[in-house]
Amino acid sequence: MSLTINTTINGKSVSASAEASTSLLEFLRDTLEMKGTKLCCNTGECGACTIIYNGKPINSCVTMAADAIGAEITTIEGLADGDKLHPVQQAFIDTGAVQCGYCTPGFIISVKVLLDRTKKPTAEDIEEAVSGNICRCTGYNKIVDAIHLAAEKL
Repeated sequence: MSLTINTTINGKSVSASAEASTSLLEFLRDTLEMKGTKLCCNTGECGACTIIYNGKPINSCVTMAADAIGAEITTIEGLADGDKLHPVQQAFIDTGAVQCGYCTPGFIISVKVLLDRTKKPTAEDIEEAVSGNICRCTGYNKIVDAIHLAAEKL
């Protein structure tokens, strides 16, 4: 059964068809060609597919595309302002928090939500905010450095 998904993604109205069994991640990547959100575990465990859904970070791989109807969604593609990167994106570059880069979009989205909520996050705030994101390359120290740097710039 095909559904029409009417939603807002990165501030723009979107209308496209998807099968009822389509995940929101598949809808973003395959239907809308928005490849920044990554598919990794497909079970909601790693956070590579994290997007902002009605103001909250969610795993798009375990969310159905039909749940996007009427929602406000922000993906990694929606953070930059033209050629100017969002401060969180720039902080990840400046601190070398990007290794292979596969987990980076999910981390950046989680950190953006954290910094939207609090401008001076504690160590506990940071740990909680990125607890749903896994990185196998960095050891997390540079990611934490990036979070502090981004907080200073916002």
